[in-house]
Amino acid sequence: MGTTAREEMSRFWEKNTKSNRPLSPHVTIYKWSLPMAMSITHRGTGVALSLGVSLFGLAALLLPEQFPHYLAQVKALSLGPALVCSAKFLLAFPLSYHTWNGIRHLV
Repeated sequence: MGTTAREEMSRFWEKNTKSNRPLSPHVTIYKWSLPMAMSITHRGTGVALSLGVSLFGLAALLLPEQFPHYLAQVKALSLGPALVCSAKFLLAFPLSYHTWNGIRHLV
């Protein structure tokens, strides 16, 4: 007669354990290439942009003051130019990379 799902799974894992094969596809078998790295970075910047826009929108809905108030508070911190430039880069890089990589993909 038929076997249960548990019996089938145990038979499957016993067979794979005896053969010493890696689970497929295994990350270690792939050789890194530029298109692969660009694809991963594109996906990462897309996730970062969607999270950033979502958090900014949620903050705009929930915070009691208007945006100029919070901008004035950040300016009052008197952050150094290195930190300001780093923050600007961290905000601009995902948008510019994702945009240009999307245009490259369309072309």
